[in-house]
Amino acid sequence: MTPLFGIDISSLSLWRGERMLFRDLDLSLRAGEALTLEGPNGVGKTSLLRALAGFLEPRAGAIVLTSAGGQRFESAEERAPFVGWLGHHDGSKPQMTPREVLGFFRSFAGGSGDIEDMLAQAGIARVGDLPVQYLSAGQKRRLALARLSLSARPMWLLDEPLASLDTAGKSFVSALVCGHCRAGGIVVAATHEALGLEALGSACTRLALGR
Repeated sequence: MTPLFGIDISSLSLWRGERMLFRDLDLSLRAGEALTLEGPNGVGKTSLLRALAGFLEPRAGAIVLTSAGGQRFESAEERAPFVGWLGHHDGSKPQMTPREVLGFFRSFAGGSGDIEDMLAQAGIARVGDLPVQYLSAGQKRRLALARLSLSARPMWLLDEPLASLDTAGKSFVSALVCGHCRAGGIVVAATHEALGLEALGSACTRLALGR
């Protein structure tokens, strides 16, 4: 994982069509920190994640990633290699098995984690050789999270990471996020539920949009 110093957002304004979601947002996160984005549907949580990922161009403002060595990355293209994205789709080909999916993404993203260990942590080892199309929604979500964990990307952007998960699956998310932050990563998550990040203490903060 490439070490980051942090991310700084300044005077950010986002619009959906002709409707302003928010304007002049200033925010800074440092390595080891997590931020949860909260608020009702439509206030811009997913749009903010998409802007951080480089999928959405802000109307105004700047988003700057800074490496531990002081190098600045300002454009969407420059930030992309640092971003691990978890959206509403699982991102896996239905004909591939979980073991194949993890192997592909680990290789593609330059990761080095152990696939068998991650399958076990995610609670999907027993379906590791079953085509993804036969997995339940919760199992597909666990696989998507496991894929992200093996991606070696220092900044995780999570859109409703607890969707479709049972209690054990939610505990898996909490453990992954806490572990990522403790290793020097950054996490920004849009969520309607508490992620169980109390172990991070003051390193986990909240941002309520739409207020």
